[in-house]
Amino acid sequence: QGRLVESEGALVQPGGSHRLSCTGQGFMSRLYKWAWYRQAPGQERELVAEIANNGNTNYAEFVKGRFTASRDNVRGTTFLQMTSLKPEDTAIYYCTVRQYWGQGIQVTVTS
Repeated sequence: QGRLVESEGALVQPGGSHRLSCTGQGFMSRLYKWAWYRQAPGQERELVAEIANNGNTNYAEFVKGRFTASRDNVRGTTFLQMTSLKPEDTAIYYCTVRQYWGQGIQVTVTS
């Protein structure tokens, strides 16, 4: 039975940076595309970034140039490096691969 283990949440100041991680356990995650989503209070869950098994990435317009998705196929881990964070980036961030979803990581951007 597979599962995803995510890193801890964070409280970050505007303009700051933070890196999220997510590790797949119990299945061959390196074969599949990973994705990061986020959901802000009262909002729909939205796609933030995707990274294919060959490393190709795709980003939502609102994070382009600020967020970078990467992956370590040896460790079965994906990362989301977030920079120039804004208060509107405050949300619960989820990683997903295949049918698996992480438990969610709270990221709060506030001064």
